[in-house]
Amino acid sequence: QVQLVESGGGLVQPGGSLRLSCAASGSIFSISYMGWYRQAPGKQRELVAGIRRTGSTDYADNVKGRFTIALDIVKNTVFLHMNSLKPEDTAVYYCNALVRTFPGSITDDQYWGQGTQVTVFS
Repeated sequence: QVQLVESGGGLVQPGGSLRLSCAASGSIFSISYMGWYRQAPGKQRELVAGIRRTGSTDYADNVKGRFTIALDIVKNTVFLHMNSLKPEDTAVYYCNALVRTFPGSITDDQYWGQGTQVTVFS
């Protein structure tokens, strides 16, 4: 089993910054992908940013240029640096990981964190 523990959420004013962290632990052979999703009240969960083991990244259009995702593959930890935050960034942010749990595995298992609240208010 794999656990994802998130930290770094909180309250911030518009234009402010926050850094989210997500550490993966447990039965990890290798991590293929880690990402951040968010879900605002009444809305569907959406991808914010993702990063592959290779280092390639994906960003939602509405966070490009403001958010940066980074992966420490040695520590199995992903970071989301959020700058120029807007009220519409308010949501619960969830960490996601695709993990191979044993050598020889040909598929990834998907795991989710519990979520961390980010609130941007005037």
